[in-house]
Amino acid sequence: MPSQPPPLRWLDPGQDFPPISEAWGENSPAPGLLAAGGGLDVDTLIRAYSHGIFPWFSDGQPTLWWSPDPRMVLDVSEFRLHASFKKTLDKFRRTANCEIRMDSAFEQVIQACSTSHREGQAGTWIVPDMIAAYGELHRAGYAHSVETWVDGELVGGLYCVALGTAVFGESMFSRSTDASKIALAALVGFCRHHGVRQIDCQQNTRHLASLGAREIPRDLFVQRVAAGITQRSPVWHFDPLYWRELLPSKSTQK
Repeated sequence: MPSQPPPLRWLDPGQDFPPISEAWGENSPAPGLLAAGGGLDVDTLIRAYSHGIFPWFSDGQPTLWWSPDPRMVLDVSEFRLHASFKKTLDKFRRTANCEIRMDSAFEQVIQACSTSHREGQAGTWIVPDMIAAYGELHRAGYAHSVETWVDGELVGGLYCVALGTAVFGESMFSRSTDASKIALAALVGFCRHHGVRQIDCQQNTRHLASLGAREIPRDLFVQRVAAGITQRSPVWHFDPLYWRELLPSKSTQK
């Protein structure tokens, strides 16, 4: 039986978050829920992510803050590149009208993510307040988009938060087969090249697990975040040479 959770802490704008150890436990109605209220300004979001906390709420709800334990992450060294997708990725890399861009269409990406249907979910958590907040975070240099373009058209992508070398995945969308997965693969190649160890996935899903993501203890996750935010952030630009982190070079491939 679920245990009775403690009263949920309500935050005033600018107020410090409670310790993440106070997040509701696994036997509560909402495991990982930490607090409600506060603001969605840039400073608050940076403080939240720096401590392993993220906002997640639906339209009509107050701002809800979460810090689940364990935490789902993708160690970029463990990304699973299945044989069929490897062929898809190599074809994409070799096709002149196919490219990866970063931060050229952030607003389009987050809007597309907000309207994407997700199995088992009704509605979206990327509500207008979240779109506005992450737009501000992007303009401040802390949120980024990874975009899949074909024939000059945006066909898929993802957006994430980055503090130093601590990278937090947020959402993906796809308008053609494998387009979002291609964007994720590009992010993995980028991260490997720049020494980024992991990508936060927040929630445990079967799709993420199939790509190599797994759960780790929250304390370990927060330790890695603390180390990452002290590092210099890479320049968020995709160079095709980053594909070498995932695929053989053209000169050596038969």
